[in-house]
Amino acid sequence: MNLTITDVIIIALYLVSTVVIGLVLKKVAQKSKSNYLLGGNKLPWYMLGLSNASGMFDISGTMWLVTLLFVYGLKSIWIPWLWPVFNQVFLMVFLSIWLRRSNVTTGAEWINTRFGRKMDSNLSHGVVVIFALILCLGYLAYGFIGLGKFVMIFIPWDVVAPYVPFTVSEAYVPHVYGITFTLFAVFYAVLGGMTSIVWADVLQYIIMTISAILIGVLAMKALTVETLNVPDGWKTPFFGWRLDGLDWRGIIDQVNNKIASDGYSLFTIFFMMMVFKGLLVSIAGPAPTYDMQKILSTKNPKDAAKMSAFVSVVLMPIRYFMIAGFAVLGILYFDRLNLMVAGKIDFEQILPSAIAEFVPVGFMGLLLAGLLAAFNSTFAGTLNAAQAYVVNDIYLRYVNPEAPNDKIKNINYATGIIVVIVSIIFGIFAENVNSLLQWIVSALYGSYVVSNVLKWYWWRFNGYGYFWGMVAGLIPALIFPYIFTETLDLYYFPWLLLISVSGALLGTSLSKPTDEAVLKEFYRTVRPWGFWGPIKAKVMAEDPTFEPNRNFKLDMFNVVIGTIAQTALVALPIYIVLSDTVPIWITIIISIVCGVILKKTWWDKLPEN
Repeated sequence: MNLTITDVIIIALYLVSTVVIGLVLKKVAQKSKSNYLLGGNKLPWYMLGLSNASGMFDISGTMWLVTLLFVYGLKSIWIPWLWPVFNQVFLMVFLSIWLRRSNVTTGAEWINTRFGRKMDSNLSHGVVVIFALILCLGYLAYGFIGLGKFVMIFIPWDVVAPYVPFTVSEAYVPHVYGITFTLFAVFYAVLGGMTSIVWADVLQYIIMTISAILIGVLAMKALTVETLNVPDGWKTPFFGWRLDGLDWRGIIDQVNNKIASDGYSLFTIFFMMMVFKGLLVSIAGPAPTYDMQKILSTKNPKDAAKMSAFVSVVLMPIRYFMIAGFAVLGILYFDRLNLMVAGKIDFEQILPSAIAEFVPVGFMGLLLAGLLAAFNSTFAGTLNAAQAYVVNDIYLRYVNPEAPNDKIKNINYATGIIVVIVSIIFGIFAENVNSLLQWIVSALYGSYVVSNVLKWYWWRFNGYGYFWGMVAGLIPALIFPYIFTETLDLYYFPWLLLISVSGALLGTSLSKPTDEAVLKEFYRTVRPWGFWGPIKAKVMAEDPTFEPNRNFKLDMFNVVIGTIAQTALVALPIYIVLSDTVPIWITIIISIVCGVILKKTWWDKLPEN
C-alpha cells in the first residue's frame, strides 16, 4: 500500500467531518422541502459559488484535464469548451437572472412557468424529468468510474483481496472502490440536503486549494533542475488545420496513439464543432443538474448572477494550477509512472500515478482527502438534483401532492439510495471516463439544445414543440453510440440537432400557441429578450410603465469579454507553473482589462430583481 498511517488518518478525519456535517444539519434540512432541496433560499451567493466550483472540481474531470494538458499542451485549454465551460459566462450575464426570477424548485417545474398546466405542459414536464434523471445518472456514473480508477493506485487490490469474501476481476476493481467511497457522499447528501452539501463543499474547496498550491509548487521546483521535453507546438495555444506540431515521436511515442484514438487530429474542424455546439448549449441555459439547483437556491436574481460569475473566478486558477503541476510532473518523470491497466497504457492514470510517485508523506493524505472531497462534492450535488426531480416533479406532482413533511423526508432518503444504486449499475457498464464524458456532453446535450433554446427566445414555441423536440433528440442520442461506434460523439451532434429541430418545429406548427395569459405572465416575470414582439406589445398595452429587456447587444458584448477573461484565467496558472514570464504578464493584463470592463458594463448594471 502506498499510504502511510499519517495519510490514512488525514483521509479518515476528512471522511468523518463529512458525516458530522450531515448529522449536524439534518434537522435544518428536515424543516421543509425548500430547506432540503434549496437550503431555504437563505445561503449567501459566495458560499453557493464556492460550492458550485467545488462540485466542478471533480476527480474524473481533473483526471481527464490532466491527460489533455499532458498530451496537447496549451492547446488543451480549448477542449473543455466541449462542456462548454463558457456556459458559466452566459449564466452570469443574463440566464441565471432569468432562471431565478421564476421562483421554482427544479428545471422541470419551470416548464409550468413557460407553458402553463395543460396537456402539452405535462408532456414537456415529463420529458424534462426523464432527461434530467438520465443526465444525473450519467454524471454520477462518470464520477464513480473516475473515483475507482483513482483509488486503486493507492490501495492495490492484492492488499484488500484477502479480506474480501468474494472474487473480483481486475476490470471491476475500480467499481468496488467506487461503491465503497460513494457511501460517504450519499450519507451527508441524503441526510443534510442542500445546506449540508454547501457547507461540505466549502470545506472541500479549502482542502483542494491547499492541495493545488502544493502540486503546482512541486512542479515549479522540479522545472528548476529538469528540462521539459515536449513537441514544438506544446507550449502555444494556437493551432493550424491539423495537430502537426504535436509529434511525440522520440519523446513519448505512445502519446501519438492517444491523439489518434481521441479523434482530435483535425483540430480546426473539431474546434469549430465545439464552438458551434457550445454556443447553442450555452444559450439554452443550464442543464437540469447541480448547477441549476445552485442557481435556484440563491436569494434573488442579482445573487444568482454573482454566484455564476464567482464560479469561474474561484475555480479556474486553482484547478489549473493543480492540473498544470501534475501534467508537468508526469512529462518530466514519465518513465516512473505506473499507467498500465488490464495490460495496456491508460493515460487517465497520470493523475493518481503522479500523486503516488511525487507527493510527500502527510501531504499525500491531504491531497487524497481533497480529491475525494472533490468527488463527494460532485456526487452529492448531482444526487441532490436527481432527488429534487423525483420527489418534487414525480412524487409530489403525481403521487401524493398533499404529503406531510415527514413523508417527504422519507421519500427523499429512499430516492437518494435508489438513484445511487442505478448510477452504480450505469458505471459498471461504461467503458471509461472519456467515453462517458463524450456521450454526455455531445450526444445527450444534443438532444437538449433545440427545445431549450427556443423556450427562452421565441414566443410561439409551445409545450408540444418542446416535447417533440426533446423526444426527437433524446431517442437517437441513446441509440447513435451503438450504431456509430467508431465516430466521435461530437461529430454526430449536427444530426441530433437537425432531428430535434424537425420535431420542435412540427410539434409547434401543428398545435395551438400557449395560452396568452401564461405567455404574458412569463414575459412580465422573466423579462427575456428575443422574438417576443406580439406578447411585448400586449403587455405594454396593459401596463405602459413596463420596461422591456433591451440588453441583447450589451449582454452579447459582456459574454465575449467574459469568455476572454475566463480563458485567460485558465491559461494563467499553466504559464505560472511553466515560469513563462511574457505569457504570464499578457494573461494578467487581459484578465485585469476584462475585469475593469465587466465592472462597468455588467456588475454595476445588475438588476435588483
